[in-house]
Amino acid sequence: MDIRGEADERFGAVADVFTRNFGDFPELGAAVTVYAGGRKVVELCGGVADERTGRAWTVDTAVPVFSCAKAVVSICTHLLAQRGELDLDAPVSRYWPEFAAHGKEGITTRMVLGHRAGLPVLDRNLSFEEVTAWTPVVRAIEEQTPLWEPGTAYEYHAHVFGFLLGELIRRITGLSPGAWFRAAIADRLGMRTWIGVPREELGGLARLTEAPGRPPMPGPETLIMRMVTMNGAFVFPGLDEPHGWNDPELLTAEIPGAGAVSSATGLAGLFAAAVTGVDRLLTEQTVTDLLREQSAGASWSGMDAGQRWGSGFLLDSAFRALPGARSFGNDGAGGQFAFGDDEYGVGFAYVTNRMVGYGDARATRLIAAVRDALG
Repeated sequence: MDIRGEADERFGAVADVFTRNFGDFPELGAAVTVYAGGRKVVELCGGVADERTGRAWTVDTAVPVFSCAKAVVSICTHLLAQRGELDLDAPVSRYWPEFAAHGKEGITTRMVLGHRAGLPVLDRNLSFEEVTAWTPVVRAIEEQTPLWEPGTAYEYHAHVFGFLLGELIRRITGLSPGAWFRAAIADRLGMRTWIGVPREELGGLARLTEAPGRPPMPGPETLIMRMVTMNGAFVFPGLDEPHGWNDPELLTAEIPGAGAVSSATGLAGLFAAAVTGVDRLLTEQTVTDLLREQSAGASWSGMDAGQRWGSGFLLDSAFRALPGARSFGNDGAGGQFAFGDDEYGVGFAYVTNRMVGYGDARATRLIAAVRDALG
């Protein structure tokens, strides 16, 4: 396998694991980037970005990263709170009065960040065109009654998470979440990360493929499938047009809970910028606040994979072992993962176009190698 890029000697084990992943898994194309102490110490890629043409993956190649989008929208949300423009513990309706209807008047932004708002799915069946138009989703959220008393239980808010926080960002800043992220963070730092990728970038994206033998998904009526497809508006796990995750009409829309597109360096750079440098995006106090556990154990539907949630991010746990108590990150369907840690000064991201499965070992092995290198 032709592995391209560089890794500092101290992080050589990361390069070794990245290379082994291509032999041990049905890897097609992938990239990993690590920042440590304000420097880029690993930037590696390998394999094929588009299986149809054989186009090679480069360090600039971006790919759909699914729920790693939650990192983008969560960092934006915490940045607004840090600036005093958003109180995470105030009712959402302070900023969005229409949201309070149907028993939602007590829901806070912190409940949304912790997946505790009672809104993992919407009752209304929206078409693909309605979802990508934004406003119909906002109206459906306003009309929704929580599935449980907000704050008393948790369940992963797959897409509602992004639309709800995204509408808060829009109400406060006047810009859509993808546009505000680019204006406030990404353009200044030159990040190849988007919520709503520009059409001119489409030709260079990696194309997602399914790994052979991937376990089948449950039926469309199940809670998990309603969550990840928005009641069928998106095709999942199917990837192709129409309405799959290789569809340009989906990728160019703003789907802030699961629709980010990024290079590994873009995502790792976002977490590094959040936790390192004299002009770091998030202060130590803000990181301490987001690290406070909000949700863990069995969810409302009875699932318990061992996750721990802070405000918007996965925390160090048996499910996803991270370097330490000040690590926080997000994963995405098919194997994507990114995290930051301000104690170690680290930003990490692994991205891939071969959809192996939720929580597979490719990123886990890379994170372990980073942890070992940090000592």
